[in-house]
Amino acid sequence: MSESHRRRPRWSSWLLSLMAVLGLGTAPAHALPLTPLAPQDSLEAVGQVGPTIVDIDAKLGYQSAVGAGTGIAIGPSTVLTNNHVVAGATELTARSISSGQTFPATVIGYDRSHDIAVLQLAGGGLQPANIGNSDTVSVGEPIVSLGNAGGVGGTPSAVDGRVVGLNQTVSAADALTGSTETLNGLIQVDAAIRPGDSGGPTVNAANQVIGMNTAASDNFHLGRGQGFAIPINEAMAIAGQIRGGGSPTVHIGPTAFLGVGVNDAAGGAGAVVKQVIPTGPAAGAGLTPGEVINSINGQPVNSATALTAILDQHHPGDNVSVGVGGRTVNVTLADGPPG
Repeated sequence: MSESHRRRPRWSSWLLSLMAVLGLGTAPAHALPLTPLAPQDSLEAVGQVGPTIVDIDAKLGYQSAVGAGTGIAIGPSTVLTNNHVVAGATELTARSISSGQTFPATVIGYDRSHDIAVLQLAGGGLQPANIGNSDTVSVGEPIVSLGNAGGVGGTPSAVDGRVVGLNQTVSAADALTGSTETLNGLIQVDAAIRPGDSGGPTVNAANQVIGMNTAASDNFHLGRGQGFAIPINEAMAIAGQIRGGGSPTVHIGPTAFLGVGVNDAAGGAGAVVKQVIPTGPAAGAGLTPGEVINSINGQPVNSATALTAILDQHHPGDNVSVGVGGRTVNVTLADGPPG
């Protein structure tokens, strides 16, 4: 879910490792223009972009935690955000910066592999953001990254900086499910994107959204840290898939819930159960911590990520056979939190 210090969520630890993968033809991170462009005006950005932002609050009932993040209005009642902002949430609300109104929110769908989610608010009147073209972004370009830093809400936080790299790759690990994802093609900025900013916009000098904040490296607290943004062209394309019916990486509708937290088992032997939700289907089927899940409906499970991918193909109410240890148990998947 979100990035607030108030919780230890799925993706809360976001174990990030910049792999310095640069695409062909991409300028190196240090290749700044000979004549730097003037810095962007962060106060102007707040005035123009702030009304298109929502603060997102989530309750993570299964983890007894709460968290906060940011969203970008892409329709009168539709919000674009990160999957990890909403992952694990059992209750979601969004507060419009423009009107001050707070609405219940539901997840239309998400793409875990690209860290994208789209929310539907139980109310309208949002001012859609001015979406730019991320294909034109260049190294050295001044930007402002906005969000809900610290999860405090209210007037958006805004930090100015510059684009320092394109086509960057970041790896992230989900603290609860144990699955890992690699995010490619990211825009790297030297703005200090902070906890709570995830899902917020990074804008250019024209205050057009050119990226969605997705991950801040562990050194953000050192001052001018490093942050990463998903190019807005990619984010909007995936949002279109979510709203239009899906794709192989998009999950639409309620999430199938087994009710376990897992890690990779040694030697690719499966997904070892580290946590069992007491009220979940797995608990009802007798699964216990320490057991190793090695198949779902006969499909091999060789890692935590594989288990998550297989469950993504299912929906609440589906009956599945779970291979665990030397036995097979039948489980009816429940309606669970997104992501």
